[in-house]
Amino acid sequence: MRVVTGARSELPSVRELLTHAVAAVGGTERDGQVRMADAVDHAIRTGEHLAVQAGTGTGKSLAYLVPAIRHAVESETTVVVSTATIALQRQLVDRDLPRLAKALKKPLGAEPTFAILKGRRNYLCLHRVHTGVEDEPEDTALFDQFAVSRLGREVKRLHEWSSDTETGDRDELVPGVSEQAWRQVSVTAKECLGAGRCPVGDDCFAEVARGEAGRANIVVTNHALLAIDALQEYQVLPDHDVTIIDEAHELVDRVTSAATADLSPAMISTATRRCARLIDADIADRLLETGEGLSLMLEDAPVGRLDTLPEALGAAVVAVRDAAHACLTALGSDRREDPEEATKRKLARSALDDVHDTAVRLLEAFDEDLADRKDVVWSTGDRYSANPRPPALHVAPLGVGGLLRERVFGTSTTVLTSATLALGGTFDTLARQWGLPPSPERAEKAAGTATDKAPPSDTDTGPRWTGLDVGSPFDYRRNGILYVAKHLPPPGRDGLGEATLDEIAELIEAAGGRTLGLFSSMRAAKQATEELRERLGHPILCQGDDSTSLLVNKFAEDTRTCLFGTLSLWQGVDVPGPSLSLVIVDRLPFPRPDDPVASARQRAVEARGGNGFLTVAATHAALLLAQGVGRLHRSTSDRGVVAVLDSRLATARYGGFLRASLPPLWPTQRPDVVRDALRRLDAAAPA
Repeated sequence: MRVVTGARSELPSVRELLTHAVAAVGGTERDGQVRMADAVDHAIRTGEHLAVQAGTGTGKSLAYLVPAIRHAVESETTVVVSTATIALQRQLVDRDLPRLAKALKKPLGAEPTFAILKGRRNYLCLHRVHTGVEDEPEDTALFDQFAVSRLGREVKRLHEWSSDTETGDRDELVPGVSEQAWRQVSVTAKECLGAGRCPVGDDCFAEVARGEAGRANIVVTNHALLAIDALQEYQVLPDHDVTIIDEAHELVDRVTSAATADLSPAMISTATRRCARLIDADIADRLLETGEGLSLMLEDAPVGRLDTLPEALGAAVVAVRDAAHACLTALGSDRREDPEEATKRKLARSALDDVHDTAVRLLEAFDEDLADRKDVVWSTGDRYSANPRPPALHVAPLGVGGLLRERVFGTSTTVLTSATLALGGTFDTLARQWGLPPSPERAEKAAGTATDKAPPSDTDTGPRWTGLDVGSPFDYRRNGILYVAKHLPPPGRDGLGEATLDEIAELIEAAGGRTLGLFSSMRAAKQATEELRERLGHPILCQGDDSTSLLVNKFAEDTRTCLFGTLSLWQGVDVPGPSLSLVIVDRLPFPRPDDPVASARQRAVEARGGNGFLTVAATHAALLLAQGVGRLHRSTSDRGVVAVLDSRLATARYGGFLRASLPPLWPTQRPDVVRDALRRLDAAAPA
């Protein structure tokens, strides 16, 4: 109950609010949830960052939302909650927060408010819908009448939807449209005229969302926008003093992706089209010619990581840079003109800036010695494969720890949480990637201070943080087996061997279907599907046969069905109950040896005297393996087997590190024991 003393109103404690919230939503309070809520509350009060591992079933969203809401209401401020996936965003905004806001209204004395905020490109731009200019289709689409017709139908549908939608949020458009169609009715932040100049600025969906976010207690966003807020000079997120990062195991990859830039002939062609009607034709034609020159050079360039920039390719990038600069100079500064002309100028400037700035960054990436570089560059393109990819250059940061340390941890108290954070039994593995120092002992509260926050110190070596593992309500050792097929030969490069296929078939037969097969490549998943469909009587679905969501639904509905797939299934499947009692992992999910970013990061660690393989490749494998193993237990009643068919988990020196990153399942290397256990589970499962 809310306590009122004199003129000051004191809010209930986090413990009291959590108990009230859990009862209101019909849940059960769990020890791990209480410990996590206390830890989040302590982090908010002290300013000490927190990394908390909370296993599936802990109820971690309530554990961080309750103290976050209390702080936001008490301090009349905003707390930002960032997620990696749309699914979790929707869970928070559509289910968890509405229920919590209603439940906590009485004890808090006011109903907490919340909002969702995404990047401007995710919202429909009314100006582009009604009075703006359309991008011309890319050159390849001009010769594909079907593609042009489909694009027209999608754009027409978007125009109709613009009259019905209340939010303009792309994720609410079902079914969705192609990226090319969405580009016709949306703008990036750099392309936007600004609410003050735009004739429909008062009704702008993106501005409405930003306004709601600025007034809300809790703002739900995504890691990409969190990264953009850190990368850009302008403010994207509302003022806040606490950031909660859920699905934090994906933070580094999402921030790296947001900080990656591309340069392709298609980009240059788009920039040329946009500026051609606004500047001298000769200047625009020069840019187009440099794009054609870049295309020719990329055809001869090696595909993959570029440790040195070939002279001819470097000259082509220099030409692009200079031609883009000339176009920007000719375009001049913004002018007082009607909105349609202003929009054309904004779109042209944005495209030219992207081309010019990326060309500059690509060239500067090679200025430093190899050991001192901050960026990695690579080329892609394969016109002659079954799925041809146009040629392009890419540049990405070798690390994002410095950015996160300065622009995230340095500006707000940050809580990072996931079911998978303690790799190899320690939080330090991921903390290094986040830019945090090795985990210190918890600092004692300074005597005589009026705040829980510790005073500044001349001996500070970095942001203060604490790691906490609150465990899981699941009894892993009683309800799960980790089977490592030590007798199988190590996996090779020529696909799945006959012994591995036999092992998979025997395990699925023993389980009676009910199998999720997680493969390291799409080629392996398809090979297993094709060969085992002929040998087994159980239906086998393969990723790519239909949309992933439909395949997962079919898998969940038919207990005898198996589902095989690759990366997105490792983290995106939530199937509790008897439809899943066996998870098969064909090989340890190390990054590909030719992965440009991973290989460059590994080399950089080794250049500093560290263990590049363990720091980069083994960490990547541990993170993904832990996520894959986590597919088995989605409720307290789930039981089954995780079968890893890569003997290196038992025999390699790094095997201990990987095993220490997994839930504590009962381990065995005996195939007969596992098959007997699966048969018993199959016999006991409901028909």
